[in-house]
Amino acid sequence: MIKVIWKNFYLLPILLLVMIILGLYLTDYSTGKQIDYGVTFSQKYARELNLDWRKAYLAILDDLKIKRIRLVAYWDLLEKKEGQYNFNDLDWQLNQARTRGAEVVLVIGNRVPRWPECHWPEWVNNLTQEQRQTHLLQLLGKIVERYKNDKVISAWQVENEPFLESFGLCPKLNQKFYQQELELVRQLDNRPIIITESGELSNWFKAAFLSDYIGISVYRVTWNKLWGYFYYPWPPAYYYIKTKMVKLFSPVKDVMVSEMQMEPWTAEPIISTSLKDQYKSMDLKRFRKNFYYVKRTGLSPLYFWGVEWWYWLKEKGYPEIWNEAKHSFNPSILESTK
Repeated sequence: MIKVIWKNFYLLPILLLVMIILGLYLTDYSTGKQIDYGVTFSQKYARELNLDWRKAYLAILDDLKIKRIRLVAYWDLLEKKEGQYNFNDLDWQLNQARTRGAEVVLVIGNRVPRWPECHWPEWVNNLTQEQRQTHLLQLLGKIVERYKNDKVISAWQVENEPFLESFGLCPKLNQKFYQQELELVRQLDNRPIIITESGELSNWFKAAFLSDYIGISVYRVTWNKLWGYFYYPWPPAYYYIKTKMVKLFSPVKDVMVSEMQMEPWTAEPIISTSLKDQYKSMDLKRFRKNFYYVKRTGLSPLYFWGVEWWYWLKEKGYPEIWNEAKHSFNPSILESTK
C-alpha cells in the first residue's frame, strides 16, 4: 500500500501541471467585462485587392456598423511630391467616420500598417537619413496640427510595431529619433499615444515606458519559407498574464489588441493565391475560433485585421465571412457561435 501511495505521489505534480494548463486554455477572462470591437482599414490594401476603396470603407461603416476604426496616414499618399500635401482622401475617411459617430485611432509616422510597412514617397529614397527624419517630423507636425481639434480621433498611434525588426522593409529603428517623434506629438496635442508591439515576439516593456496605451498584434497562424505554416500554441491567458505583469511594473494605462489576425497569411499576394490556399490559414471555422479566442483574453478594445479581405471575398461571391463578422459584432449573437 505504501509503495502504491508513494508511486502515485510522483504523479501529483504532473496532474497538477495538466490541470493548470487546462485552466489556462479554458478560462474566459472576458466574463463580466464589456468588450469593444473595431477594425483596421487600409486604403492602400483595398486598392491592392482591386477594390473600390471608398465603397469598401462605407460598407464597413454602414453594413458592419463599426464604431471603432484604425486608419492609416500613408506618407506616400499625403506627400507624393516634396512639400506638397494632399489630405483629401484622409479627410474623407475621417468625415465619414465622424458623421456616423465612430471613433478613429490614426496611425502616423514612418512605419505604418501593411507591407512593406515603410511607405515612402519615391523622392524620399534620395535623401540622407537626417534629411528623411527632418521631413518626417514636418509631416507629423502637419498631420497633428490639422486634426488636433477633430474629436473623431481618439488617439494617435505613432509608428507601427517600431521595435519589431524581423518584419517589414524598413531601416533599423533609431530610438533617439523615435522619442523625438513622440515628444513632438505630445507637444502638439494631449490625446493618448498608442505604441504597438508584437503580441508573441516581445515582452511589451519598451512600449510600456513610452506610451499611454499598448496595442498588441495577436497571430494564430503564420507562414515562412523555412518550415511553412506555424501555429502558435499560446492560450488566451498568455496575453492576459502579460498584460497584468506590464501594468504592474510600468506606468502604462492599459493594453489593447490593435491587430487580431482575421485574414490568411499566404506566401504570395492574396489576389495571386487560390481560395483553397487562402483557407489553409483562415476560413470561416478559424474565423469563428479566432473571434472567440481573442475575446477570452479579456483585453479591450479588439481591432480585427483583414476587413478588406472579408469585403473582397463578398465581392467575389463568398459572403460567409463578411456575414459572420456582421453577426459577431453583436454580442447577443456572438454567444451562439462559441
